[in-house]
Amino acid sequence: MKLTILGCYAATPRTFTNPTSQVLDIANHLFLIDCAEGTQVQLRKNKIKFSRINHIFISHLHGDHVYGLIGLISSFMLLKRQNDLNIYGPKGIKEMITIQLRLSGSWTSYGLFFHELESTQSQIVYEDDKVLVSTIPLQHRIYTNGYRFSEKLGLRKLNIDAAQNYEVDPLYYRNITLGKDVLLDNGTVISNRYLTFEATPPKHYAFCSDTLYTETIIPLIEGVDALYHESTFLNSEERLAEITMHSTAQQAGKIAKLANVKKLILGHYSTRYESITPFLEQAKLEFENVELADDGKSFEF
Repeated sequence: MKLTILGCYAATPRTFTNPTSQVLDIANHLFLIDCAEGTQVQLRKNKIKFSRINHIFISHLHGDHVYGLIGLISSFMLLKRQNDLNIYGPKGIKEMITIQLRLSGSWTSYGLFFHELESTQSQIVYEDDKVLVSTIPLQHRIYTNGYRFSEKLGLRKLNIDAAQNYEVDPLYYRNITLGKDVLLDNGTVISNRYLTFEATPPKHYAFCSDTLYTETIIPLIEGVDALYHESTFLNSEERLAEITMHSTAQQAGKIAKLANVKKLILGHYSTRYESITPFLEQAKLEFENVELADDGKSFEF
């Protein structure tokens, strides 16, 4: 599992920082999460193939999370995209995009599908045989969701030495990885646990931006390998965080501790601060394993 930060600053773009957008590479899927201005430029800078992006997850309709979407959709068309594109986001996102396509006479030549969300309860929004994506309802000034991306448990790993030692016909190897026992020609049953190793533990990633500090999300992010949690403000602006329905770095650290996550990644920094180092220091008052997101930075889990 690899996370690439395309942008992680709040509010407006600057010449040296970008608003929120990131790419999650998990189980051979490439998911784009939020799509602020400059996203497609950042995709190119980070050498991420446009053609691999088939699913885009938008947290909410504030500009610093979605204003790059129409440009990316248009570029896909200019690049003669063939694959369907699925967009998941709050109710209203379809109208936001299609009115721009209509007024510019720029209807896509590929399938464009919107999956609009309005539930305040967690729900599964995408699932296939490898990955499940569910919403994390957040508390912000407008309807907002985070997303949890979870690998499904894979196949058990064949112990080839054991299989050969028991003289198991290779025709049975596939069934063995599916967890089945083997019946030999002499009537002996070989238990699957003697022929396989445990499957690789599945990875889990949670994205939470933007939100007021809320412990209601803890059951939804419990134990994830990595949590990206917004940290717009430092403690000196805690009152402003409450008014604008954002979180501080220390509050993000507290959520990570209560949810027993393995790693916390901070982002969505207010551009009022000259340095992001204090965000790390304040989050570590609550939780030790913290890293700072920054534009172009990647994390592998």
